[in-house]
Amino acid sequence: MLEANTGLSPTGIRAPHRCNGYGAGSGLQPKEPLRTIVSGHRSIYDIIVVGAGHAGCEAALAAARMGCKVLLLAIDLDKVASMPCSPSIGGMAKGQLVREIDALGGEMAKITDRSAIQYRILNTKKGPAVHSSRTQNDKKRYHAAMKSVVEHQPGLELKQALVERLVLEEGVVAGVEDQTGFVYPSRCVVLATGTFLSGLVHVGSRSFPAGRAGEFASYALAEQLKDLSFSLGRMKTGTPPRLKRSSIDFSRFTSQDAETTPRPFSHFTQTLSIPQLPSYLGKTNPATHRIVRDNLERSALYGGRIHGVSARYCPSFEDKIVKFSDRDHHPVILEPEGLDTEEVYASGLGNSLPLEIQIDVVRSVDGLESAEIMRPAYAIEYDFVDPIQLKKTLETKKVTGLFMAGQINGTSGYEEAAAQGLWAGINAACQVQGRPAFVLDRSQAYMGVMVDDLVTRGTREPYRMFTSRAEYRLMLREDNADLRLMHIGHELGLIGDHALKDVQERRRQIAGEMARIRTTVIKPSPEFNAYLQRRGSSAISTGMGMDRLLKRAELDYDLVRTWAPPPEAVDPRVVRQVEIELKYEGYIQRQLSEIEKFRDVETTGIPEAFDYSGIHGLSNEIREKLTAIRPASLGQASRIDGMTPAALSILLIALRARRGNV
Repeated sequence: MLEANTGLSPTGIRAPHRCNGYGAGSGLQPKEPLRTIVSGHRSIYDIIVVGAGHAGCEAALAAARMGCKVLLLAIDLDKVASMPCSPSIGGMAKGQLVREIDALGGEMAKITDRSAIQYRILNTKKGPAVHSSRTQNDKKRYHAAMKSVVEHQPGLELKQALVERLVLEEGVVAGVEDQTGFVYPSRCVVLATGTFLSGLVHVGSRSFPAGRAGEFASYALAEQLKDLSFSLGRMKTGTPPRLKRSSIDFSRFTSQDAETTPRPFSHFTQTLSIPQLPSYLGKTNPATHRIVRDNLERSALYGGRIHGVSARYCPSFEDKIVKFSDRDHHPVILEPEGLDTEEVYASGLGNSLPLEIQIDVVRSVDGLESAEIMRPAYAIEYDFVDPIQLKKTLETKKVTGLFMAGQINGTSGYEEAAAQGLWAGINAACQVQGRPAFVLDRSQAYMGVMVDDLVTRGTREPYRMFTSRAEYRLMLREDNADLRLMHIGHELGLIGDHALKDVQERRRQIAGEMARIRTTVIKPSPEFNAYLQRRGSSAISTGMGMDRLLKRAELDYDLVRTWAPPPEAVDPRVVRQVEIELKYEGYIQRQLSEIEKFRDVETTGIPEAFDYSGIHGLSNEIREKLTAIRPASLGQASRIDGMTPAALSILLIALRARRGNV
């Protein structure tokens, strides 16, 4: 369990642990070589976060709010929390991650609400397990809002520097050194470097070093990680062209309007005030495809200049033409990048073709005949660290005090990065403060699924969160993230007392309303059966429990409100939970039973230093994987690629033998 903080700050947030510097009781004193470089103008930080993207910002804010002295280093202060690709937050399974970040005290959802120019809920025709919120955002407003929060966070310093080297002392991280040779001492470091490690941008036959187009890459740090024997791989991503709004004929596209009554992303947002804008749906055509096919050899991807692994779920336009050659069109979605800019994001047209070919491709699309490209599409390759080299805390196994979060771990997406940043920042703070590690399992959160996937299975392609990755997704819904996780955020000191009391009160109301509905019986009457007929539901001939009626797909809480109204108005959030809990009661009970079995296996721990070499009956492949990954439990071991039921049984017997149980 997490150790709870004590005491309250004037704001109602639980008072943070004080861990600034290497003071008495810190449990870790600086080594003598580090003291020699510490002077009046060099602070000793508890935690340094390298990279100020979505992962870095969440890591730094979480650690600072937990009471640590934190330094956040960005290559360019004008790109803090930049949205370099899509102007959207959320989406399938990603919306769940954002709400979990929010429930634990992270910042992404709040900043999303301050910058969103369109809200939508995806999969509304399916069950609640896969309902996911998605926004389009004003990129400049998102950046400015997050940068302001970072700049004004007590205990957090934001500085511009290109980090070239980790400072290590006897296998323990002791700080970082920038390109000028200046050393920043610290007790922990979080690397959240995004696509900047050995970044290489490709446009047609031209390639140039960059973390993103127009930004420096980090080569020295990548080389040091290799020298430290980290296993690095190479991945590829890309971004589509940005078009000039006034050069587009939007009448040839289908408008997709925002929700008329948008639901905020954050549990803490009270009002939404930014104007909402539509996006526009169009499609490519055979002429578009012909241009690409005729120029494939000029593509960096198909011209042999790119060696990194691409994401299969987000293919470039060249990939679509080659791999889906039977299709005569592909979707194009035009998304405004903000209220005050002419730039429009042309989703679906990402490529690595020369600019002159990109112009032809764009102008072959209906409605884009006169379109001007303001920023060309490009592909980018970058180094990542195989995440099986990480503990579940996201601390590296090779270097004590070194944590990694975001695309450096082989993931893609703003939301995945932010969730890992929060996770790593919390754990770095817990380590500095001598508190128990923060780890959520697969039954508690989508971010628990993601981290377990990464550190147990690794990834050979850019990892993206999907609802299908979560075995217990009916329990890990977007709508109950606060009920699941806010008490943990409170224990960490990241959620205030008022928010926790609100969640506790809603839990009480949910339980009370469900109990009332379960004890309410509706007797047949002409009026009631007429109501059922109007709702497309069959009549009843005998008394029936209100809870049984509410399980009918065509009925909702209006049934309760009309025929058995509560004594006082019920919070819409309570209504939502009551409907879901009763409608899906059987499925929920089944998943709860599965979770109990899952936890039985998860609690069978495996000592970190357990010797797998002496276990007879295991294949060399399984033995090597167990030794490399060092699973913390039998449950984690069961999810290692290639693990068989027979091998798991052998491992269980070996564990029992060690404990003297056989």
